[in-house]
Amino acid sequence: MNSLFKLILIITFFFVADSTQTCSNKTADQALLSKAFASVSGFNFSWFFFTNCSSLPISEIKLPSRNLTGTISWKFLANMTQLQVIDLSNNSLAGSVSPVIWFLPNLVEINLSNNRLGGVLGLPKLGMVKFNSSLRRIDVSFNRFKDIGRVSNFKNLTYLDFSHNSFRAVTLPFWFTNLTNLEYLDLSSCNFSGDVKAISRLQFLKYLDVSDNGFTGNFPADFPPLSNLKFLNVSSNNFSGELDSKFVQKFGFSAFSHAGHFITRNSTAAATARPDLHIKPHPGASPPHKPPQKNTVKNRKPVKKVKPEKALILAILLPSTLFLILLSFFTYCLCKNRATSKRTKWAITKPIQIPFRLEKSGPFSFETESGSSWVADLKEPTSAPVVMFEKPLLKLTFKDLIASTSNFGKEYLLAERKNVPLYRAVLPGDLHVVIKVLENARSLSHDEAVAIFEDISKLKHPNLLPISGYCIAGNEKLVLYEFMANGDLHRWKHELPTGAPNVEDWSNDTWEIRSGSHYTSPEELEWRTRHRIAIGIARGLAYLHNARSKPVVHGNLAASNILLTDDLEPKIAGFSLGDKGRLGGSSEGDVYNFGVVLVELLTGKLGSADTVDWVRRLVKDGLGVNALDSRLKLGGNSVGKMTECLGVGYLCTAQAPGKRPTMQQVLGLLKDLHPSPLELI
Repeated sequence: MNSLFKLILIITFFFVADSTQTCSNKTADQALLSKAFASVSGFNFSWFFFTNCSSLPISEIKLPSRNLTGTISWKFLANMTQLQVIDLSNNSLAGSVSPVIWFLPNLVEINLSNNRLGGVLGLPKLGMVKFNSSLRRIDVSFNRFKDIGRVSNFKNLTYLDFSHNSFRAVTLPFWFTNLTNLEYLDLSSCNFSGDVKAISRLQFLKYLDVSDNGFTGNFPADFPPLSNLKFLNVSSNNFSGELDSKFVQKFGFSAFSHAGHFITRNSTAAATARPDLHIKPHPGASPPHKPPQKNTVKNRKPVKKVKPEKALILAILLPSTLFLILLSFFTYCLCKNRATSKRTKWAITKPIQIPFRLEKSGPFSFETESGSSWVADLKEPTSAPVVMFEKPLLKLTFKDLIASTSNFGKEYLLAERKNVPLYRAVLPGDLHVVIKVLENARSLSHDEAVAIFEDISKLKHPNLLPISGYCIAGNEKLVLYEFMANGDLHRWKHELPTGAPNVEDWSNDTWEIRSGSHYTSPEELEWRTRHRIAIGIARGLAYLHNARSKPVVHGNLAASNILLTDDLEPKIAGFSLGDKGRLGGSSEGDVYNFGVVLVELLTGKLGSADTVDWVRRLVKDGLGVNALDSRLKLGGNSVGKMTECLGVGYLCTAQAPGKRPTMQQVLGLLKDLHPSPLELI
């Protein structure tokens, strides 16, 4: 009896220990969940309340259509390692998606569709981390993302929906070739351009929608095997090629409406029935065969019968016409709603208040990736207002900056240069900004900083990136800039002209390259693109040096301080303290730094002192062509002008400051390489 009692005690002990461990897991996950949704309105923690301590750790977050608003702190969800499904669709969640969420080891499905998420989607960069993802389904449709990022490591994906986002006009990323297990792919209404060859190897696709983009290329050569597809829509693009009538019969007329210009080898019926398909008979096609009429009785008029092909056309045309009418009505309503949304997007009377929980009063310390930290020395974050120059009625405080960056978390840190952290944030009112903490401005008094920011806000030029606003939190001075999805020139210079800018769209901006311009090779287009960037930077600097009675000195011009818009227009940033001499330097120093940037543009190499010395020696010996980036001079017809442009860099980097030209002279020299009848000063 004694032994039996001891056995029962031992079994009870192990049961309690196991139950306690399970409760511990559950409690940890619930704590992480509470922190992740701390800034989300409408979230009810009781949805995840467990009464049974034997419950497993949280494996699913399914909260579709719950009227959730605010921003999620993704870093806490990333620590819930047992998560398999995240479904937050059909809510009003804002902000961006941190890359950390994609590294969850057991995540199989994520659905963020129909929200207000924006910025960079944040998928891992190629080769950044080696891992094997279990993800099979990703749906981020109907959001406001500007950049895709990369999904090259997700080889298990079978379902991918990027549709109806505001991606900057880009070509289809090459890493789509790695998604070999995809069965469902929707890229409709994504603002893509270029060819679709990247998806041609996706052998298992059953559903493919690339409609309402600017895709070009050959149909069906650039596509995956059409025999495996059950659904296809290529409408509203610029394709060309041969359209077999069997494809029209299989996928329907609407799948090819306004898809480009096709020829057909098998039949003219499709062209006759639907002229909007832009189909013309193949030059080698034989005319339709007409069987001889048989008149057995003389002078007898043959009985008119409806030809089978006409009957087929009518049978197809009538329901298709009805479908088109309904589709047109739906499209009209959708466009009208979008137009109304755009008109009211910036009409802000009162900012959205995002709940934010403070565990203690200030001062507030924030650590960066480098290990350094910065401190906002104030007790209450609402006591430090955010002054917005373009949106003066938008009442924000330092508390909103904390909430929109998840306590200035490292997942929102874009970059850190010379102990100056840059954070990405989406503020109330759908303002996508970069927040820069000015490390070298801590010694400025409040009034001095305000005077500088107000003065700098008055500098207006297409090639300057003005500050959108500022916040003074204790000794820390923070400035806000418009977010640029293309990043800076330092990131992009080795990929130029990334984004395949539409040359015809340059006619209305400050680039002055007209739509009638003719480029004889890709190298010519690449050279013109780099030349345009150099012109834009020179314009911005010339404005700074000449717009005031006293030159405004940048003092820190570098490729990392030159941001690029969607059409690769450069905007100079980082000049917010230059005119007060806090950064040091002179206008001659700005000219030298511009010369270094020009050397980087033309050689494709980092603008180090060794690179500048090497280029100067070659130019001096008449061998500047040997320094040009191979992507510029191979097959190009403008090598002479490129060498002249490199000579401008030689003048700018003269050792004696007095021998360097002014930025106004530099601008004139660059313009002379490609003169235009309509020059803007």
